[in-house]
Amino acid sequence: MFVLSGYEYFLGFLLLCSSVPVLALGASYILRPKGVGPECRTTYESAVEPVGGAWIQFNIRYYMFALVFVIFDVETVFLYPWAVAFSKLGLLAFIEALIFIAILVVGLVYAWRKGALEWS
Repeated sequence: MFVLSGYEYFLGFLLLCSSVPVLALGASYILRPKGVGPECRTTYESAVEPVGGAWIQFNIRYYMFALVFVIFDVETVFLYPWAVAFSKLGLLAFIEALIFIAILVVGLVYAWRKGALEWS
């Protein structure tokens, strides 16, 4: 009946994954508040009047701190599957992982010297 045997579960999973965002957006559209008042048109809908302009400059340290976090978060994502399959991998994979970690350590040292990890 199905032309590509073995792909029935993939098709079902694809349909399920496609329908979840559509259903969530549809439910939020149906259940949202309908009244539009002047409070909804302000910058923040917290019933508190905003003070100052919305175009303010943030310190670059916040962005640097976020980038350092993302770098080490990605490191964990890449190293976890490698650690799980470590016994099946050879010496070359171990050397590649050491090079990867060394590059990240160089990035950490650079960020540390630039003061990106200093919050104050």
